Amino acid sequence: MHTVRLHEDGLKLEEIPRPAPADGEVLVRVHAAAITRDELSWPTDRLPATPSYELSGVVEATGAEVMALTPFDRDGVAAEYAVVPESVLAPKPAALSHIEAAALPMGGLSAWQGLVVHGGLKAGERVCVTGAAGGVGHLAVQIARALGAILVAEGEPCDLLFDTAGRAAGDAKRIVTIAHEAPNATFFIVEPDGEQLAQVGALGLRPEVDATFPLDEFGAAFARSEGRGKRGKVVFLVQK
Repeated sequence: MHTVRLHEDGLKLEEIPRPAPADGEVLVRVHAAAITRDELSWPTDRLPATPSYELSGVVEATGAEVMALTPFDRDGVAAEYAVVPESVLAPKPAALSHIEAAALPMGGLSAWQGLVVHGGLKAGERVCVTGAAGGVGHLAVQIARALGAILVAEGEPCDLLFDTAGRAAGDAKRIVTIAHEAPNATFFIVEPDGEQLAQVGALGLRPEVDATFPLDEFGAAFARSEGRGKRGKVVFLVQK
């Protein structure tokens, strides 16, 4: 199979044997894989490494359409096939294309965990999302609305301030941030979770996609992910 791999001297498109799943894992035929800004700096202690930790595809053994945020401490999914822990898989929303579904897991889970898991958001509460047009923020706004919360502007009193942009200050009863640690705020890093992702997928969210590239245009794809003016995810279209 073909895969993009990061080496000490840069990215390369390589042909390697198709992986075999172990207990608790499944082989997924990857249709689309999304990439994240700065992710090439994550696996430098275990090169060569495959980038991309968000996928949409089909379980080879069953034909089920799935999406996932995969663990950050193992190879990613910018490949024609990927071995994925069953625990991180969620059904692909029928209303989304594979490209759109691949753009959902990291931002969607970040938003869900910020608002619900760490923020304890309830229907009827007032919530402010900083960076509401960003990759996590635009999904957090959709989730908050779907859960019956009342969105307020930055600086207004609120029950929960979810900071995605480094502005974790305001008149809020609870503050949760993914941007940086701050006094009186709960800081967290998103974790893969298939059950939570299934809940996110059932809300009818519409993730933004900035651009798509084939695997062999990996250089252009990562350049776009680091570029200015990007709005939404950069996604590899692996299988048409």
